[in-house]
Amino acid sequence: MLPWITESSADRFAVVRDTSLAKLVRDDLLAAILQGDLTPGQRINEPDVAARLQVSRVPVREALRELESSGLVVSRKHSGVFVRQLDAAEIADLYKMRGLLDGFAGRCVAELSQEKRETLLTQLSASVALMRDAAQGQDVQGYYAENLRFHWSIVLAAESATLTETYRSIIQKLHLARLKNLTKDVGMQTSIAEHSEIIEVLQSADPARCEAMLSHHVADAYARLIN
Repeated sequence: MLPWITESSADRFAVVRDTSLAKLVRDDLLAAILQGDLTPGQRINEPDVAARLQVSRVPVREALRELESSGLVVSRKHSGVFVRQLDAAEIADLYKMRGLLDGFAGRCVAELSQEKRETLLTQLSASVALMRDAAQGQDVQGYYAENLRFHWSIVLAAESATLTETYRSIIQKLHLARLKNLTKDVGMQTSIAEHSEIIEVLQSADPARCEAMLSHHVADAYARLIN
């Protein structure tokens, strides 16, 4: 057998198939967690997931291991796997980290070419308009989704794969803490004003100023959340 050709076997194909299924199962469970269908503290029933998706329990176990490594679920010996419940200290730490990342994204965006910044600013302005519409209709979930899209647009515009992946991980964890607040107004009008100010600051193309503005915005959002 030539060294660059891997011997084929039924077991090898089974591994490939299960790995592919595991990703599909992971994405399904991730969506259920982020949409609130699986709530913090809820037990994830492995046989039920396998039956619902019509797969074996092997890819379900693999998917749960991946979600545990990302910090979204926790495995308890002799009890099962549960959607994680974040404590106050961890939420505070995550917001601090998010503030640093948002600030870094703001600095990167300020250093983009004028053409790229203008494209981003157009996206952000449209996002703020949708936030205003959601706030007027008291649509907290719609507002929150657009808020996330606003910041995600800035992160993507920073053109850093490492930033993007790290930021996604933190936001997914923080979402666990936000799920219970998605039915009440957590200062939408104040937040919208801050988002409009972010757009104005980004227009200045001043890296230090943009970094500070976005970092402070995240700190203010955390203060609103806990008060």
